[in-house]
Amino acid sequence: MSNALIEDLKWRGLAYQLTDEAGMVELLNKESISLYCGVDPTADSMHIGHIVPLLTLRRFQLHGHQPILLIGGATGMIGDPSGRSEERQLQTTEQIDENVKGLKVQMERIFDFGSENGAVLVNNRDWIGSMNVIEFLRDYGKYIGVNYMLAKDTVASRLEGGISFTEFSYMLIQAIDYNHLYDSHNCRIQVGGSDQWGNITTGLEMIRKTHSEESKAYGMTIPLVTKSDGTKFGKSASGAVWLDAEKTSPYEFYQFWLNTADADVIKYMKIFTFLTREEIEAFEVTVAEEPHLRKAQKALAEEMTRMIHGQDALDNALRITQALFSGDLKALSANEMKEVFKDVPSIELPKEDKNIVDLLVEAGVSPSKRQAREDVTNGAISINGEKLTAVDHIVSAENRLDDSFSIVRRGKKKYHMVKFV
Repeated sequence: MSNALIEDLKWRGLAYQLTDEAGMVELLNKESISLYCGVDPTADSMHIGHIVPLLTLRRFQLHGHQPILLIGGATGMIGDPSGRSEERQLQTTEQIDENVKGLKVQMERIFDFGSENGAVLVNNRDWIGSMNVIEFLRDYGKYIGVNYMLAKDTVASRLEGGISFTEFSYMLIQAIDYNHLYDSHNCRIQVGGSDQWGNITTGLEMIRKTHSEESKAYGMTIPLVTKSDGTKFGKSASGAVWLDAEKTSPYEFYQFWLNTADADVIKYMKIFTFLTREEIEAFEVTVAEEPHLRKAQKALAEEMTRMIHGQDALDNALRITQALFSGDLKALSANEMKEVFKDVPSIELPKEDKNIVDLLVEAGVSPSKRQAREDVTNGAISINGEKLTAVDHIVSAENRLDDSFSIVRRGKKKYHMVKFV
């Protein structure tokens, strides 16, 4: 079974570096194990780039192993130098605590916490926070050489520009985490992104130095997810794609996945979804033979939105998508309209009754009064999904949503938001 698990991870492009593949497979075949992945609470939400290692842990859970989810209440106060060219801003304890709450909620969406091999949530402040400087130096610092740490990419890349002792020590503290979980939870594998290789191998070195030769622990990294054109994955036009519905709405989240390029969609299906190999290979055929139907993109968007936001949020995202596709905006609530059109061109106008032609020109929807009259008589203008064809129409309170804004559409796809103040 576990050999099949590792093979599946390779097929999905998730197994980048393994410290001892043969040993790991032998261990996984022999017993159910605990394994962990850490997330530092640098924000109150994860974005989609963060969840790849977590989804990989979930695959282990589905094969009978127990995931340990470590939230870095201590390491988050220090800052990981991995993948950064400069120091992180240090956060307050209160900020960290708030962030931890947000991450817990999101992890509960991905993992099963109630079964026999239910996920365990731990916070490294519980063991790092009570440690004094003498313990840190005597019990752990003596085991890892400075030369060993300097050779790690995360440190070496920062030496020229400078790295504080605070961030330099991060690697050692993460090694203490692995050592602690090895002792307290019999944790045998650490999983992380490819930038965590130095931290993970330092943890293995710590376990080797503080335990007998028979002690066996392993590390595995996952490659950085990129787009086929080489650009960074996980960004939309409005920035990072967050798991928090307040930061990235379920509709925006759904649209992000729906807009995946043909060249990327199968790769993302392998990495992010729990669809089977047979299902994904069937979608690969549809991408090649009938790409215009975008079946794979729809399936990817549905799987991801359902997993992170639930079925109700997915149903709403599908309803909004259908309303926009058909042009039937009347099916949407005022709040949904505001959410969907928050990034379209907008203008503020006084809250007063106004002739439709004048409004179109003042709002920049039509370039001139002559063009505005033509647009109206040709049926090219609608407000809040209602087509207007009379040039003497007065835009009044009944055309305002929440008495504060209107969505004006010109042609099929040009939308403007008029905010009335």
